[in-house]
Amino acid sequence: MLAYIIRRILLIIPTLFGIMVINFLIIQLAPGGPIQQILAQMEGTAVSATARISGGSSGDVGNGSQNNLSGNTSSQNAKYRGATGLDPDFIKELEKQFGFDKPLHIRFFVMMGNYLRFDFGTSYFRDKSVVNLVLEKMPVSISLGLWTTLIVYMVSIPLGIRKAVNDGNTFDIWTSGIVIIANAIPSFLFAVLLVIVFSGGQFLDWFPLRGLTSANWDDLSLWSKIVDYLWHITMPVFALVIGGFASLTMLTKNSFLDQIGMLYVQTARAKGLSENQVLYGHVFRNAMLIVIAGFPSAFIGILFTGSMLIEVIFSLDGLGLLGFEAAINRDYPVMFATLFFFTLLGLIMQLIGDVMYHVVDPRIDFDTREV
Repeated sequence: MLAYIIRRILLIIPTLFGIMVINFLIIQLAPGGPIQQILAQMEGTAVSATARISGGSSGDVGNGSQNNLSGNTSSQNAKYRGATGLDPDFIKELEKQFGFDKPLHIRFFVMMGNYLRFDFGTSYFRDKSVVNLVLEKMPVSISLGLWTTLIVYMVSIPLGIRKAVNDGNTFDIWTSGIVIIANAIPSFLFAVLLVIVFSGGQFLDWFPLRGLTSANWDDLSLWSKIVDYLWHITMPVFALVIGGFASLTMLTKNSFLDQIGMLYVQTARAKGLSENQVLYGHVFRNAMLIVIAGFPSAFIGILFTGSMLIEVIFSLDGLGLLGFEAAINRDYPVMFATLFFFTLLGLIMQLIGDVMYHVVDPRIDFDTREV
């Protein structure tokens, strides 16, 4: 197992490098860049990506960028604001300030060298380090991802087991219909429905619409803080959960059906074991192998791929919204640093998933497997 882990760790390096190269080239080919965004802001033609949850508008491009420039550049900013044209020398000065005067490959290797030293740079438009920005937004995304993953597993595994035991019965047919319908509803559309029904849209006003905590959070007792947090997180998590348990439920059901038909199950029944002893003493361990081992990657998937629109709808300032604004504003340090970090995290989680297979069932040996 140790040899396999070492091979996988060594494979992470070229995989991560290749992903970064491809995305770097694609993003560089996209029209409009940080310099164009700054010039548009200076000319008054910039368009905001979204309204930020706190700290002003995400379109306040000039504020962060001016802090990254020298005092001389700031004075020229005022000089050329509103002008019909911009001095080419000033544009060249901006390019030099942000490093765009260097060839493409030089910029890439400088960036990767910085990342190897865990230097992820500073946002062009927010005047904050990328690390601080990510840490600031991380609690929101972790709350959504962790609660969603736990609830999905808590619902899907028991439901999948019962569907397998009652395969073909009325319960299995009705629950399959409900699961398919729930899976067909986009999370953001269901979130809008929840807002209309339960957040003072047209019917009830039971749940808050903004943020993870109330304005008087600091004045609340510990128990009141817990209740307030759960009160705010209920609808965003429910919106993510509604379409997330379908595939895991069916995976659990099919895994159990495959194991129930095995010879060792018939042998256990022939020995006089009860159905529960057969189901949970023998079948469960083998059937849950693929489900439990996939937990790390499932958490990462929910954490970083399904929450952006939910964050926008419920005014949650998390990583999904940060990534969206960075892409719209061409905030390269945020875009590339988060891509590097989360790609690396995803590759590590894949390795952890393989290790989980061995932990759940030690009979699995990866040492003879080709990477």
